[in-house]
Amino acid sequence: MNRLFSVFVLILALSFSVKSQSIHTSWIAAFNTIKLNDKFSIHFDAQERSGDRFSTMATLLLRPGLNYKLNDQWTVTAGYGYIANRRSFWLTGPADEPINVTGYLPEHRIWQQALFTHPVIGKNTISHRFRLEQRFLMQPSINNYKLSADGNTYANRFRYFFRSVIPFKQEFPFKSGWFAGLQNEIMINLGDKSAVNGKLFDQNRFYVSAGYRLKPAIDLEIGYLNQYVDGRGSAFTNNHVVQLAVYTRL
Repeated sequence: MNRLFSVFVLILALSFSVKSQSIHTSWIAAFNTIKLNDKFSIHFDAQERSGDRFSTMATLLLRPGLNYKLNDQWTVTAGYGYIANRRSFWLTGPADEPINVTGYLPEHRIWQQALFTHPVIGKNTISHRFRLEQRFLMQPSINNYKLSADGNTYANRFRYFFRSVIPFKQEFPFKSGWFAGLQNEIMINLGDKSAVNGKLFDQNRFYVSAGYRLKPAIDLEIGYLNQYVDGRGSAFTNNHVVQLAVYTRL
């Protein structure tokens, strides 16, 4: 666990040490698992992400899926994602005045993942998630100063995520009380990268949180997420995020 914590600190230090465009946002998220039987369950997460300085809704994400439990350690999932992203363009108006055209363009995703969970020091556990995404990114079209979607481009992405929940009181199984959350996720682009940033590396998300387990099925959590996004050319963004989340296992 100490070694994992050192890796997290190093990633966070690197993200702060590089000069970047810094923005401040908030994410509100709900992660839900609904059990159907001993093998199958429904996954559904929903997220609302604000714009810089919490000014507006920048992204709405809805992501359902179907889980299949292979055994006590492995679960596989397939699903669909709908992501509405706010886009903004400055144009020259009829009288040469600047006009800001804004709106939401959808991204559609098909995704598959495998989740592996195992014990670490003491009664703690760590989860590893391996996810593939097939992304259909809508292209903007502006007619009469109104934004709409005009076709799409395709991209593939791989995501590796690991997370540990560390209860403040060491009971097993952990039923209620305070805990700390520690996680990191790296995303890389696969195949043709022309539709995204043209690079292998896409982004990294480091997250540390404090939470309270109300009962075995419900967690409430607040934390800090550092999102480092690599853009085209030399452009990149360092996003400082306050995240509020609820986790349910029904």
